[in-house]
Amino acid sequence: MILLTGGESMERLFNLDWQLLADSCLTIIAIFVLFFALSYLLFNPARKLLNNRKEKIQNELEDAKTNMEKAEALRTEYEDKLKNVQKEAENILSEARKKALANENQIVARAKEEAAAILERARTEAELEKQKMSDDIKKEMVSVASLMAGKVVSASIDTTVQDQLIEETLKELGDETWLS
Repeated sequence: MILLTGGESMERLFNLDWQLLADSCLTIIAIFVLFFALSYLLFNPARKLLNNRKEKIQNELEDAKTNMEKAEALRTEYEDKLKNVQKEAENILSEARKKALANENQIVARAKEEAAAILERARTEAELEKQKMSDDIKKEMVSVASLMAGKVVSASIDTTVQDQLIEETLKELGDETWLS
């Protein structure tokens, strides 16, 4: 309480005196010194740790982004190669079909040539057989003619009768047999 009478002193509300002010200043200075010491010893390493972690995460994100880009490029390259592989496979199959067709045509041509050769040999053999048969018939005719001549001589027939007998024999054998 504050009384304002002539000789009494005034009592203070907070007891503010020089000692309190000096203690307050020392406390404030101690708090600042403590704050700076703690800041240097605790807050700065914590900030440094957080910054290092932030940089590490940022680097990992950048690495992940570059890896994703590389993976995308590889995937695109792989798809292009797959398309090229399919085209190459189609080209190879097409070439194989062409070669197979050429081989088929070649085999057919050879088979036709061989068939023609076989037919030609068969014709030649038939012609030779025909010639042989013709020669055999001629030999038969000669033997028949000699038999007839023997009969003619034995019967003492004149040449007109002999010519007539030969003509009859030839007619019996026929011109077809003689010419074939």
